[in-house]
Amino acid sequence: MNYEAQFAETVLLRGHNGDQIDAYLARPMGKGPFPCVVMIHHMPGWDIYNKEIARRFAHHGYAAISTNLQFREGKATPEENSASVRAAGGMSDDRTMGDVQAAINYMRELPYSNGKVGVIGYCSGGRQAYLAGCTLKGIDAVVSCYGGGVVAKPEELTEWQPKAPIDFTKDMQCPILGLFGIEDTRPSPADAAKTEAELKKYGKTYEFHTYENCGHAFFAVDRQQYRVHAALDGWKRIFAWFGKYLH
Repeated sequence: MNYEAQFAETVLLRGHNGDQIDAYLARPMGKGPFPCVVMIHHMPGWDIYNKEIARRFAHHGYAAISTNLQFREGKATPEENSASVRAAGGMSDDRTMGDVQAAINYMRELPYSNGKVGVIGYCSGGRQAYLAGCTLKGIDAVVSCYGGGVVAKPEELTEWQPKAPIDFTKDMQCPILGLFGIEDTRPSPADAAKTEAELKKYGKTYEFHTYENCGHAFFAVDRQQYRVHAALDGWKRIFAWFGKYLH
């Protein structure tokens, strides 16, 4: 069912170490109950395109929240915050997971929640969505969109990101959908294959799909990497996945 009327606003929640975080929440009008989605934004930050995705979920009957995971940088724009994060070697996994767990808890407590929460992430957020599925509580399904860094070489690990998410695969607590581009380099097709082998090794529920004629960021309508064939099919798979596990 599609819901034409919806409500969207900026809300505040308490994240890692009790820090106050702003987040964008979109939902259908009505009492619900609605399944919930926590969105982990891409490295370019908490931008208008992530808010558009939240409204897309709301249109399809979900309550969706996109948390500003880079707010602590304190810069004037998402682009500046992102540049600061890149210069520092990425966001802290501990801090990010604390913020995502707070968003999961927030959504579960909403009076119009149906008690089911999915997590979706794009780019670096795809990596973090995979990590969340392995390390956080209260997740019913995960979607990882071209998550770069799920597989990492030792020299790519940092103080902020000391362990590759693939190393936590045995603890994956929920079904996971992975969407990839054949021309991507991070994650490469070999990275996706290695991740799939690990999920299969531990008997996890998953589906992976790799699209021809596209690379990284094929969902990003504001970037030249956008590929309509992959994005359209990808959205169908996302809604089928969340439809199966969150309703």
